[in-house]
Amino acid sequence: MTKKDKELPVILASGSPRRREILGHLGITFDVIPSTKEEVVTSDDPMEAVKSLAAQKAEDIAGQTEGDCVIIGADTVVANEGKILGKPKDEEDARRMIRSLSGHAHQVCTGVMIIVREGGQVRSSNFAVSTNVHVHELTEDQIERYVGKNESLDKAGAYAMQGWFAPFIDGIEGDYFNVVGLPIARVYEELIALGLDLYR
Repeated sequence: MTKKDKELPVILASGSPRRREILGHLGITFDVIPSTKEEVVTSDDPMEAVKSLAAQKAEDIAGQTEGDCVIIGADTVVANEGKILGKPKDEEDARRMIRSLSGHAHQVCTGVMIIVREGGQVRSSNFAVSTNVHVHELTEDQIERYVGKNESLDKAGAYAMQGWFAPFIDGIEGDYFNVVGLPIARVYEELIALGLDLYR
């Protein structure tokens, strides 16, 4: 841990309050500058898709900023039977997604791009983490009541595990924080590999 590490500004290229909260577990002060660039899905493979989406966000903010800093971009998708489920278009789309997840296991994939600009040099890491999520079999009434909670439309896969969907999760295999939106343990490992121990 060096004085230089402490002074290197950190930027989270995401407006997600969940990612903001998780990154805060490092104990650091950081700025939030959400990328407004239109997301372009470049692969049908969920892991490759989220890596690309995270890179697009981080690189967008890198292009808007100057000087030494750490930029962290992230994106999350839900994959069911190998197919990517993004955010639902409307409540009927949310119902359809949740029906497809009911009684099955699916994957939540989060991609992360870390860009470190320091002393005129640029270092980066682009990776993805997958977590298996098992969902209880839901009735149509339960699906209807959940969608009525109004938390589906801005969530990949139409649900928030840490929200009103919690009673329907049978269990997970992997990183809980990855499902919420940022695999903080892997992020910390990658930061160390890039020469920065930012835990305070």
